Amino acid sequence: MAAENIAVTRETFDNVILPVYAPAQFVPVKGKGSRVWDQQGKEYIDFSGGIAVTALGHCHPALVETLKRQGETLWHTSNVFTNEPALRLATKLIAATFADRVFFGNSGAEANEAAFKLARYYACKKHSPFKSKIIAFHNAFHGRTLFTVSVGGQPKYSDGFGPKPADIVHVPFNDLAAVKAVIDDHTCAIVVEPIQGEGGVMLATPEFMQGLRALCDEHNALLVLDEVQSGMGRSGKLFSYEHYGIQPDILTTAKALGGGFPVSAMLTTHEIASVMAPGVHGTTYGGNPLACAIAETALDIINTPAVLAGVEARRQQFTDALRALDSELDIFSEIRGKGLLMGAVLKPEHASKARDILNAAAAEGVMILTAGSDVIRFVPSLVITPEEIDAGMTRFAAALRRVIAA
Repeated sequence: MAAENIAVTRETFDNVILPVYAPAQFVPVKGKGSRVWDQQGKEYIDFSGGIAVTALGHCHPALVETLKRQGETLWHTSNVFTNEPALRLATKLIAATFADRVFFGNSGAEANEAAFKLARYYACKKHSPFKSKIIAFHNAFHGRTLFTVSVGGQPKYSDGFGPKPADIVHVPFNDLAAVKAVIDDHTCAIVVEPIQGEGGVMLATPEFMQGLRALCDEHNALLVLDEVQSGMGRSGKLFSYEHYGIQPDILTTAKALGGGFPVSAMLTTHEIASVMAPGVHGTTYGGNPLACAIAETALDIINTPAVLAGVEARRQQFTDALRALDSELDIFSEIRGKGLLMGAVLKPEHASKARDILNAAAAEGVMILTAGSDVIRFVPSLVITPEEIDAGMTRFAAALRRVIAA
């Protein structure tokens, strides 16, 4: 039977997909810009961005054109060969950042797995096999492999899978004294998100980030920045570290890098990359020409003054609308984040209602996210129009009123 002849509905999910997700009750079938349509033809305004992935909206014409062109040229070569799109993308990422070397993967977890392995391998080769401690932070999220989920500071995601990788220490985010209390000469790396996305849209302070850089320098440890969610223009700069006046030793990026196509990258310096050799790490699909061609186009568009400068104006429009809603409904205790990674924190009396608000928003025709049980998260397209923001916020307001009245 041809695939297009199989009728599928939301109920099909419950019968055929491993039950690790609880997706919305509607099934999106088409997207254009910041609008999505479901199987019944209902329209939604998308403030969720595929969890900060579709930074240029759905089916951006330039990405579609690149997909078609590269799709008729060369899809895959494996790591036995290199390819032109991967080399061009790497060259452009290096030109735009602190980095000298790039490793490509397919997901944020793969980029972080590579980063953590590199940090330990570098320490082992340059210093000592006992220099293996990784310092990370409570409520962090770095992926779903056993190593990355162990570095992530949320036991609910890592418990129950047997012994975890050892020598990982978690301390409170934005608490430099806590880092100082555990860092020593056996520390190989500090791993941090400049903006914790899944952990509640928590923004690192300048003092914290600069302090981490100084501590890493003092103890010959590497500063690893997970910019999977906060990078690629999300903060108003290409990468969030640029706001802090520091440079990392290793940086990871994914999500928006491909504008919706799976691709990720780990960036580092010549010195740190020098310990690696053929066979030490690898991936079959990573750096494939189809993904890299699309990512190159996405980078070319995002890394422009027009798009990056436009982030702050869009954030202001969101913030103004959320504050107006709060003055009417008295529902938020704080609007936080950076650029178009925003969190509206629910007041204690509404703290358990984040999921209810998400479901009510979907019913009203707007797609939002949560970040924990008490934060509404907005990560829309970086090029969402003012009209789409207005329309989506009108629908979101209706959803809030419905939940409060319930």
